[in-house]
Amino acid sequence: MRIDKYLKVTRLIKRRTVAKELLDRGIFKINGKVAKPSNEVKEGDILYLLLGRHALTVRVIKTMRTSKKEDVGTLYETLKDEVILENDNN
Repeated sequence: MRIDKYLKVTRLIKRRTVAKELLDRGIFKINGKVAKPSNEVKEGDILYLLLGRHALTVRVIKTMRTSKKEDVGTLYETLKDEVILENDNN
């Protein structure tokens, strides 16, 4: 499944067009490599998402074409969720 679609289905990003715009900036990674909107994700992949000052690392558990709100938590596992402070050099 394309990463832009996966981000929308999991509701990590609300709209696929927004996911594509963020991916085009080169700030998201799949397994440590910069992700593009067309990159495929599969079970076991590690995604790193930088949203403003919020950094989120998740493991893909399952990919689905669509999902209900109550099923979203079964699609990924949050590994790390942190707020980056201004004086952090990460």
